[in-house]
Amino acid sequence: MSQDNLIKVSCTVCRKVNYYSHKNKKTLKNRIELQKFCSHCGKHTKHKESK
Repeated sequence: MSQDNLIKVSCTVCRKVNYYSHKNKKTLKNRIELQKFCSHCGKHTKHKESK
C-alpha cells in the first residue's frame, strides 16, 4: 500500500489499532467507520479511522 493513502482503523470500544486500510483522500473527506472484528474485545465492533 502506498504510504500517502494509508490509514489506521481503531476499535471504538477498546481504542486498539487493529487494521490498516487505504482510501482516496480526494473523494472521501470525512473519516470512515466500519463494522469489523476486534481481536482484543472478541466481538464485532465499530472501527473508526484514527490519525
